[in-house]
Amino acid sequence: MGKNKYTVSVLQLNLNNTPENNLKKCVEWVKKAAAKGAEVISLPELYSSHYFCQSEDTENFSLAEPLYSTSFHAFSALAKELGVVIIVPFFEKRMAGVYHNSAYIIDSDGSEAGLYRKMHIPDDPHFYEKFYFTPGDLGFKTIPTQKGKVGTLICWDQWYPEAARLTALQGAEVLFYPTAIGWHPQEKAEFGEKQHGAWMNVMKGHAVANGVYVAAANRIGLEKYLPDTAGIEFWGSSFICGPQGEILAQASHDQEEILLAEVNLDLQENVRQNWPFLRDRRIDMYGQITKRAID
Repeated sequence: MGKNKYTVSVLQLNLNNTPENNLKKCVEWVKKAAAKGAEVISLPELYSSHYFCQSEDTENFSLAEPLYSTSFHAFSALAKELGVVIIVPFFEKRMAGVYHNSAYIIDSDGSEAGLYRKMHIPDDPHFYEKFYFTPGDLGFKTIPTQKGKVGTLICWDQWYPEAARLTALQGAEVLFYPTAIGWHPQEKAEFGEKQHGAWMNVMKGHAVANGVYVAAANRIGLEKYLPDTAGIEFWGSSFICGPQGEILAQASHDQEEILLAEVNLDLQENVRQNWPFLRDRRIDMYGQITKRAID
């Protein structure tokens, strides 16, 4: 650490395949990103399989892996080989009956810099994550790495300003959001533009409110593996934005892509000096934020 600039990358991929094939694919794409100069690289949410949460099926628990097994070994070796930090979102089997939607933050020497477990777990039509995932218990964390200080949140976490704030207050320079979000095909024509716009706007808002960079890595492709359903069309549109919400890199809705952008800590400090939101917070008045509702 100590550099004032470093390059971050998000990978936008179609992951509608087997764990073995997805692992091989992601290893190759991480290598491509590193060859382009990426120093911190994030995969999309649950990289190793199709998005199985479209149904509630106990067979899908077989996709989970214990800590420090297949994914960790592969990407630890790769991080060390390439000298890059890799964010690896995976389906964690903690113990019999306890599973998490998690992410390794693997440092550039191959060591584990940190582990994050998704805190907010959705339960929406064909996003039945509460059936599979226990809410995270490690809290919101900023992880120091040899490249920079990164915060990792996962998908549904991206809608919550509290998650972004608590991570940023620990010194995060970049908030990474590995993601699996898309349209229900039957709703796309009527609601799709607004849904996608809200997704981008809320994360850009986190960047502005906290003076941080934001990097979202989403899937692409129609994943339709259940009979008599339309599946989910993952909308891609991965992006990286700066501390004023300015778009630095933006992906398409339907192509596999590598996005790269520079994190400039001098710029971040300048923005925070001129827009001192963190200075002016009324921390003496926020006690009620821990209530479910204020009656």
